Amino acid sequence: MKTSTTISIIFLAIFLLDCANPGIVKLSPDTYMLSRADHAGIFGNTAKLKASVIKDANEFAASMGKVAIPLSTNETPVYPGHFATFEYQFRVVDKDDPEAKRTHLVPRPDIVIEKNEKIDADIQTEERKSDSIDIYPELIKLDDLRKREIISDAEFEAEKAKILNRSK
Repeated sequence: MKTSTTISIIFLAIFLLDCANPGIVKLSPDTYMLSRADHAGIFGNTAKLKASVIKDANEFAASMGKVAIPLSTNETPVYPGHFATFEYQFRVVDKDDPEAKRTHLVPRPDIVIEKNEKIDADIQTEERKSDSIDIYPELIKLDDLRKREIISDAEFEAEKAKILNRSK
């Protein structure tokens, strides 16, 4: 009976060591990352996990006489077969550094969608511009209304014709 208990304890210790959090990782001379997983599963507390990570980062910076400036965060929630995780990237700067006075996290998009369009533009010389009404801003606003589907294509064409006729 003692042998099976000892083997169980060894396997439990190996499992817990394998799941240990890596601690503070240096990414560059002044940038660090702290990542942690909450192994309590559905009984865990994500808010407490976040607060603990940020607190440890601040204490790390304070131990060097500096301040931790947040750069980014990344978290995953708990779901079946997965523990909640929280990753915090931060810079360590002097207390009198201008960045230490105003800290903020810049939101990062999960997905970036790029839209490239070819735009034909009638570029006018300064002489032509001064002779006629500056219609370019009006056409840009009108095109924006069409793109936002506030006006239809037919309304766009009608208003565009009015603006172009006015400038002649």
